[in-house]
Amino acid sequence: MADLVEVVARAARKWPAKIAWTFDPGRRFTFAEVHELSSGYAQALRDKGIRQGDRVAVLLRNQPEFPLIWLALIKLGAAMVPVNVKYRSVDTSHLLRSSAAVAVVTTGEFRTLLETVDPPAVHYVETLTPRPSFAQGPTSRVVNIQYTSGTTGNPKGCVLSHDYWLHLCQSLVSHFPYLTENDVMLTAQPFHYIDPQWNMVAALLAGAELVVLDGFHPSTFWAKVREHHVTYFYCLGAMPALLLKMAPDPADRDHRVRVVQSSAIPPALHKALEDRWGVGWYEAFGMTETGADIRITDEDHDAFVATGCLGRPAPHREAKIVNGELLLRGPGMMDGYLGKPDVFDDGWLRTGDLARIDEDGRVYHLGRIKDMIRRSGENIAAHEVEEVLMSHPEVRLAAVIGVPDEIRGEEVKAFVVGDVTETELAEFCSDRLASFKVPRFWEFRVDLPRTASERVAKEQLR
Repeated sequence: MADLVEVVARAARKWPAKIAWTFDPGRRFTFAEVHELSSGYAQALRDKGIRQGDRVAVLLRNQPEFPLIWLALIKLGAAMVPVNVKYRSVDTSHLLRSSAAVAVVTTGEFRTLLETVDPPAVHYVETLTPRPSFAQGPTSRVVNIQYTSGTTGNPKGCVLSHDYWLHLCQSLVSHFPYLTENDVMLTAQPFHYIDPQWNMVAALLAGAELVVLDGFHPSTFWAKVREHHVTYFYCLGAMPALLLKMAPDPADRDHRVRVVQSSAIPPALHKALEDRWGVGWYEAFGMTETGADIRITDEDHDAFVATGCLGRPAPHREAKIVNGELLLRGPGMMDGYLGKPDVFDDGWLRTGDLARIDEDGRVYHLGRIKDMIRRSGENIAAHEVEEVLMSHPEVRLAAVIGVPDEIRGEEVKAFVVGDVTETELAEFCSDRLASFKVPRFWEFRVDLPRTASERVAKEQLR
């Protein structure tokens, strides 16, 4: 298909009365309604002056208007700039200035926030009435300015095109996990983050139903999976560990899930995740900048549980290692960062991830370049220490960073959420790690700051 406009129209023709979206709690929409309502919002936005090539910020929670407005902007040839609902005046101002957004689509909930910044025109969804008179015009290449989570420095805007979304999502239909119209997908992350967006596009391509939760709640997550007869979901960051920390339930295996894809599955917890819920958890690696890149499939799953293996590159992606760093190349990647399009070297993008590739082309993640701690001449991968900490039964969340030290250059500091003492954890680590990797400094907290992708926001800890 040529673009996402065609994807929406095709879905409406092929499955008009089938449920496309279920918002929990909230409304349900058929594929025909998605097409009709998004066109109606496109006309409403056109009436407000939005034109082809404009960038429009969207500041909404997980509500139907978010994806409907995105599709409406695509139909207008405009680009969406998603805004994190946790942002405040400084980070909201940065995003609006950086993106040069001409308008903000939001609700009255965020009126006070927007009064503290210098926003462009503000359109409240309560006053946007879908209009039936929309006439499709020319589309534009760019459909998103998607800002990265900003774990280091200010977030950067990734310029994403129709080509990006089609490659990412078609690969999930044509290849593993082979999404079809018989699937019920679920997403629990905020829609301003990229995962619910690719879930939505993939569901439109496959004819699958997409269930959208109002957020990720570990204590009720699997109950929602069972309630909606979910067959597929994706998670990442701290989500697997948090789910595993919930009390076992006799209904744990009473579900229809056939595949769980997840990024950064803690190897020490991988088998426990599969044993508890009786379904395969498949590692997948991707970035906002590159889309879907590397994944474990049925072919490799059984032999590589708990190994930390990411799998092999997707059919449209190449991978190589240069000086220990993972580089990626292929179609369907971002068109560079906003204001900085030339970030590729002969098509290759540096990921900032340390990795190795075995003789069969499987990739193993070894940590982030910026997450290496240099202590008395020894290199320590923060993620290795974090995995050991997370394997302790009383640790719910952990993060490790390097802190300056006059004698050793850097020392290892651990931030921990859990009912355990420093002495217990130091002994636990000493039994499993070289002595120079054992944290010297400890800080116990009720919770750790996290990005929209449920990764610990280490920059805030630093």
